[in-house]
Amino acid sequence: MQLKLLRNALLKLSYAGKTLLIDPDFGEKLSRRSIAGKSQNPMVDLPEPIEDILAGVDHVIVSHLHADHFDEVAKARIPKDIPLICQPGNEEAIRAAGFSNVEPLACFVRIGPIVVKSQPAQHGTGPVVEVMGKVMGLTLEAPGEPSVYWCGDSVLYPPLQEAVAKAEPDVIITHSCGALWDGTLIVMDAQQTLDLAEQAPQAVIVAVHMEALDHATVSRQALREAAEARGIACERLLIPADGETIELKAPMGA
Repeated sequence: MQLKLLRNALLKLSYAGKTLLIDPDFGEKLSRRSIAGKSQNPMVDLPEPIEDILAGVDHVIVSHLHADHFDEVAKARIPKDIPLICQPGNEEAIRAAGFSNVEPLACFVRIGPIVVKSQPAQHGTGPVVEVMGKVMGLTLEAPGEPSVYWCGDSVLYPPLQEAVAKAEPDVIITHSCGALWDGTLIVMDAQQTLDLAEQAPQAVIVAVHMEALDHATVSRQALREAAEARGIACERLLIPADGETIELKAPMGA
């Protein structure tokens, strides 16, 4: 498995012979409104041209319809006939944008040898959950590959913890910037990310969704320092830079 972080939540995965693009946001730097009054968004450029990002992509996965996960530029640039997986309830809006091969992830779907399963996610706590709307997490499994739990835009809450414990993944991908909406946490912060790392000691944590939006409160450096203070080694918590590719292998005997 190769995982390439492009920016924020945008990932390109090479997995079991397939190339998956997750949560495409192709907007130019500072092209969208501020969320927290600090800066226009996204605050950084993509690390490579859009045509390079799209090269070789077999499937697109869209977890929800917020602009930092599926923006207007992505809707315009992604081929309309590419297979696209989304959460139930978003398929009609995506089809209305011109996409013809849309499959909602109600339970599981297969992409060749890959099994993609829907997992619980909650975009905040309290009343803000309704404002943020429904989101999804997912797992990936395939022979010879590490099992992956992708948390999506979620805080750490009991159903997610229970799902992780049941899945026992080799890799957990977290959104760890500590973004706030009206003062309420809407994705994991440093403490929740490290709590999850301690609850799943078998897994390598890959923290993304950082340093791209102005309502974030946790930097890469702050997360690394918090991990060091908790005794969580660099090898267990990977914090890729934009444009960085990480290679992750299945455990021996898997």
